[in-house]
Amino acid sequence: MYSLEKTQSKDIIGVILTGMGADGAKGLKKLRNNSAYIIAQDEESCVVFGMPKSTIKFGVVDKVLPIDDISDEIIKAVEV
Repeated sequence: MYSLEKTQSKDIIGVILTGMGADGAKGLKKLRNNSAYIIAQDEESCVVFGMPKSTIKFGVVDKVLPIDDISDEIIKAVEV
């Protein structure tokens, strides 16, 4: 993630899934600052909502979705 944030590409999709802590959220915040599209797993489908929650709190998430809908959202995003 940190190597990706050094690129200037706007064709990046970041996805944060169940987990503890905020390290993933910090990396996604850097990607979002470079216009990446960010998807977070919703609380209901998470085992541990820590990382998605941190990313949402940072205000960098474009979509919050159940785990089963994330792959369809990625496909939609790359078809545009």
